[in-house]
Amino acid sequence: MSSDDTVLDRLQSFVSEHKRGLLIGTAAAVLAAGGVAYYVSSSRGGPDGGPSDEESVRGGEKKKDKKKRKHKKTLKDKEGPLLEEVKPKAASVSEEEEEQPLTKEQIEALPEQERIAKAASMKTKGNSAYQRKQFPAAIDYYTRAIDVSSKPEPVFYSNRAACYMNISPPKYEQVVEDCDAALKLDNKYVKALNRRATALEALERYEEALRDYTAATILDKFQNDSTAAAVERVLKKLTTAKAAEIMATRERRLPSYTFISAYFAAFRPRPLPTLPENPSTGDNTLILALQALEAADYAHSLTLVNEAIEQGISFDVGKAEAYNLRGTFNFLIGDITGAKNDLQQSIDILPSFTQSWVKIASVYMEQADPVKTFECFEEAIKHNPNDPDIYYHRGQVLFIMSDFQRAADDYTKSSELDDTFVFSHIQLAVAQYKSGNLANSMATFRRTLRAFPQRSEPQNYYGELLLDQQRYQDAVEKFDRAIELERTKKQVNVLPLVNKGLALFQWKQDIAAAERCCHARIVSIALRFIVTMFYSVYQWARTVACWPDRWRPAAG
Repeated sequence: MSSDDTVLDRLQSFVSEHKRGLLIGTAAAVLAAGGVAYYVSSSRGGPDGGPSDEESVRGGEKKKDKKKRKHKKTLKDKEGPLLEEVKPKAASVSEEEEEQPLTKEQIEALPEQERIAKAASMKTKGNSAYQRKQFPAAIDYYTRAIDVSSKPEPVFYSNRAACYMNISPPKYEQVVEDCDAALKLDNKYVKALNRRATALEALERYEEALRDYTAATILDKFQNDSTAAAVERVLKKLTTAKAAEIMATRERRLPSYTFISAYFAAFRPRPLPTLPENPSTGDNTLILALQALEAADYAHSLTLVNEAIEQGISFDVGKAEAYNLRGTFNFLIGDITGAKNDLQQSIDILPSFTQSWVKIASVYMEQADPVKTFECFEEAIKHNPNDPDIYYHRGQVLFIMSDFQRAADDYTKSSELDDTFVFSHIQLAVAQYKSGNLANSMATFRRTLRAFPQRSEPQNYYGELLLDQQRYQDAVEKFDRAIELERTKKQVNVLPLVNKGLALFQWKQDIAAAERCCHARIVSIALRFIVTMFYSVYQWARTVACWPDRWRPAAG
């Protein structure tokens, strides 16, 4: 077997061998990363589940200069997936010439050319039955095409797999088996690879699905947006499970400095509570805890707030602050029950403490209870309708739920109440972009850049928007400015460096420059690992597939 014939086997082996490291590294990033604004990326649908009508029979010549379709039919389309070749004219069952299946002995007695002709006839009838959505009949015809062939074409198995995908209920195991057979005959049959991945994902065999989607993405030279989106979707499922596994088994401790800083930065600063005339020891310890929080000495702040509660706090505002702070730390270390209890105690002591309402809303969201989440926001508004944090964090929840227009309304309200909070402006711009309001989004970003010239975050996230539009040079300029601003800090946010590396890779395929960004001293190990892993897969795939030196992968 030639090296060219084993491209898929080698590609899938590589992905499988490095799967564990990729999953653990990505899960570590999920636990360690501390972004406040979300990545800018356009919504994409799932992979096309059906065969294309633009391909010729796999054994013959492929059509040249194919025109790209503006709309690809998927499994969710009313007409179902398209067939592998040009649609035959639909005919009713009565119009088709019916013939009884041949026995094994009859098939073996046929001359080779007649077997080929009969297989082609069965396939055409299968296509016709498929177009009428008569999937069992189509399955029968494709099966007969396979049986009569001395050398079945991979398209027979692939089309039959499409039928198994569309019957009710779908037979995903048979889809996998047929795609296995098709890929044995043509190991670079990307359509069958994608269909097998779809079936494996439906069977919740996520690691195998990720292997197939990744291989298909590389073989498609990163040009297929739907397959790339499928990689992201399945990887998210796997890494979420991996992160949950890590959280369930690891010792409870504070996450990274970056993560904690990002969380506390999402709330506007408030003045320290006023102590009573004769403060207790616990009262003074609470003030020390809050001062340590302001100094970003999080471990010390946690120790001090625990001591303050044990020592006893003499005034209600102080007690509410203490339980709010300890509840927040419990939430950050993953003690959801402890967080909920502390935050509820803070509210019970001081019902008008809106920050505790907002934070307990986050706890309910973590517990997948959106009804209670929004009830908490409404309670907070009842107590203080002019607290801008309420609207910002409700906007975050709506954003997560993909309700971008309502999220934008809340970000706008938050900014109207207090226009000095940079993240309300950034998130408004991102929500506008996700809603398809490109002009408004870019205008919001430009205003934010002027209003916050010394903040790196607007530069970075505006750069992501530009990168998504494939405006590479402009994006790199924004990332460079963000990096320059970050270098003035004690603790540096590495995201602009990683984004610059990805931009250089997409723009110029400059792997060396991208790797220099990712190996800079200030880049975290988890993010560096993930990006380097991606570059390694890319370099390896270029070598084995003999891709040309100059091509540009799609941005995304």
